Amino acid sequence: MLGAIYTGLSGLNAFSKGLQTISNNVANLNSPGFKATSTNFSDIFSYGGGGLTFFRGSDNVQVGNGVRFGDPRTDFSQGDLRQSEGDLDLGIRGSGFLVLLNNGKTYYARTGQFVVDKDGFISQQGDSGYRLGVLDSSGRAVALNIDTRRTSAPVATTTIKFADNLSSSATTATVADLAVYDAQGGKQTWQVKFDKAPNTQGEWTVTVTDQTGTNLGTSALKFTGSAVDPTTQKLTFTSTSPGGTPLLVVLDFSSGVTSFSAGTTSTLRSASIDGNGVGALSGVTVDAEGQVKLTYSNEKTDLLGAVAIADFRDPQQLRRVGGGLFENNGSGPTRVIASNTDGVGRLVSKQIEASNVDLSQQFGDLILIQRGFQASSQVVSATNDMIQQLFGIRGQG
Repeated sequence: MLGAIYTGLSGLNAFSKGLQTISNNVANLNSPGFKATSTNFSDIFSYGGGGLTFFRGSDNVQVGNGVRFGDPRTDFSQGDLRQSEGDLDLGIRGSGFLVLLNNGKTYYARTGQFVVDKDGFISQQGDSGYRLGVLDSSGRAVALNIDTRRTSAPVATTTIKFADNLSSSATTATVADLAVYDAQGGKQTWQVKFDKAPNTQGEWTVTVTDQTGTNLGTSALKFTGSAVDPTTQKLTFTSTSPGGTPLLVVLDFSSGVTSFSAGTTSTLRSASIDGNGVGALSGVTVDAEGQVKLTYSNEKTDLLGAVAIADFRDPQQLRRVGGGLFENNGSGPTRVIASNTDGVGRLVSKQIEASNVDLSQQFGDLILIQRGFQASSQVVSATNDMIQQLFGIRGQG
């Protein structure tokens, strides 16, 4: 009968641990990226006698010794993805883990809210030191520093492309406010004026002036019918920048420029102008392909690499370390690849993965564990009463 007490106590101990597991799951109902832990129990058997009993058993009798709380398993199923406001709030739709680096150690997370920290690294919000891993040219996850990319270098303008119609029945047309840049980022504003040649069919005089009204040159634009004459499709004009560097810009009429009669109204416009001035970093985001994207005030962008996604053959080898982070506690293979590669999910920005705790299931398990604990306590109580009765037997003689 003493064995029955220990058996009942094993139930009390196992169900207490089960209660602790369920309470932890429920407490983390609103913890981003939290993965619920299952409650598992397994029976215990041994060979031997029956303890304090009224009979003698064989030494090889298999005896039930109660229950133990089994190895917990983490439920890595997808949690709901919820919209957020942070440009660097990241989640994963599908399998895989974000890679975080901290003091030479590697950690893994399903979701995270990241910011550019004081040292220029993309790190977990709150100055935690956990830096987001980004794939380098050799495919390794490294911490990315953007301090050297806070400025977009200027690029000199070389080409202005035009499009649409220069009315053949008009006598003049103007395309103004054309921003061009020199190699130092200095900006000039050009105006291109078209004056129809009075005595030559299909010919126009092109005059370019800058913001001060200085004439930068003239040239002839010719049409054959309604199409630009191939010999005048590209006209080159030169300006001197404030630093003394010549600025050579080609006016390109080779694509999409026509000359039909449209009264005095021309729709001729600049379709594109290359070059840019100096730009300051205005935003750090992650695009739809999982690439870290920098945006600058000069409307230029730069891609710095793909956010690293870790893939585990057996995620159960991961060990929790708190804060939604996991540590690799096994020896199984680990792949570190880009978002949406075969075998891993897609990285999404401005979304946070919610906890995957199923509250109804937790409450159902809670009832079963409570009843199990009550039943085990009754076994201990009943066995104790029986032993008390045994101790109360008096010898007769």
